[in-house]
Amino acid sequence: MKKVEAIIKPYKLDEVKEALSAIGCLGMTITEVKGFGRQKGHKEIYRGAEYVVEFQPKTKIEMIVTDDKVEGVVKCILNSAATEKIGDGKIFISTIDEAIRIRTGETGESVLD
Repeated sequence: MKKVEAIIKPYKLDEVKEALSAIGCLGMTITEVKGFGRQKGHKEIYRGAEYVVEFQPKTKIEMIVTDDKVEGVVKCILNSAATEKIGDGKIFISTIDEAIRIRTGETGESVLD
């Protein structure tokens, strides 16, 4: 099993979610996060005062998928989240050793269904 984490632009969430649903990936966790990379911050003026906004709003998608679905999930996110502009985000993949369904105590890949 693999954990796929994607940090994307917030307005791309619906498009990514629909694309993932189309390939049969229904379970995901969504978190509103803030961060920066190459995009850095920018200046805004509020009531005449200038502020530096260092962190950009982003959306984090987390999914646990079977090894055979990882490539399809990554391609799906790449195609649906890309704007070809700086700040599109990143995808991280890590190995999951075990998964346990709390309600039943069931373990392994069967908990992903």
